Amino acid sequence: MYDLIIIGSGPAGLSAAIYGKRAGLDLLVVEQAPMSGGQVLNTYEVDNYLGMPGINGFDMGVQFRDHADKLGVKFAEACVSAIQDNGNTKTVVTDDGPLEARAVILASGAVHAQLGVPGEERLSGKGVSYCATCDGAFFRGQTVAVVGGGDVALEDAAYLARTCEKVYLIHRRDQLRGAFVLQQDLEALPNVEVLYSHVVEEILGETAVEGIRVKNLKTEETLTLPLAGLFVAVGIRPGTELVRGLADCDEGGYVLAGEDCATSVPGLFAAGDVRKKPLRQIVTAVADGANAAVAAGSYCKRI
Repeated sequence: MYDLIIIGSGPAGLSAAIYGKRAGLDLLVVEQAPMSGGQVLNTYEVDNYLGMPGINGFDMGVQFRDHADKLGVKFAEACVSAIQDNGNTKTVVTDDGPLEARAVILASGAVHAQLGVPGEERLSGKGVSYCATCDGAFFRGQTVAVVGGGDVALEDAAYLARTCEKVYLIHRRDQLRGAFVLQQDLEALPNVEVLYSHVVEEILGETAVEGIRVKNLKTEETLTLPLAGLFVAVGIRPGTELVRGLADCDEGGYVLAGEDCATSVPGLFAAGDVRKKPLRQIVTAVADGANAAVAAGSYCKRI
């Protein structure tokens, strides 16, 4: 019987592990991937984390894990298939057998929806990005494109237009889905061009993005756009399958939890990209992990 089981070892999970271990909790981190770090491992450069400007994402993930290892945090590599609520205890069902704990922190992160086109995987982190606020500063004064038509895509395009020379917004439909006020804001920006009824067919470049090939869905014509960065904003899927039907979630699948990361189920906490919140960044994931661990420790003392 553990005091705390943490599911996931990205920034949120590792932060929770460090705070939980320092608080004297008997805890275990369960991670299905062979390496800790989560999405940050695939980030070429992180320039907005306090005190670590320009750090390689892989190196950051390694440093986070090293910190936890130095404190003696226990890790188990296993796939979790279910979380069972037993009242004052929780059962975490894994492919290596069940694990018992007084509290559980879900820190399983989220996955950005991809375009699934040639060049995307090869150039991910090398001009292909899924977070404009994370990586937009790298493309100051250059030409970039955003793919999508919802609120996030419109907000990303407006954000990038502040510093980029030109921004293409590529949307497969003939009208945008984002809020009308966001569309108005975008129309007022002289360096934003919207390509309606277009899809990206290929991302060009060997070691870095050099351009994209797009197709007009109405005319079947193709066009090559030279650019330095491509921002994909076609959706995100939180890793909350384990708690849907158990804890309260919103329509997008994000867990409803406050700043203490406590969910609607006593003893179950949600930290990082799985939690509904306005900003999903490494720094907010780390903060969530700390808050969740402190709240979990207080919960364990009460039961």
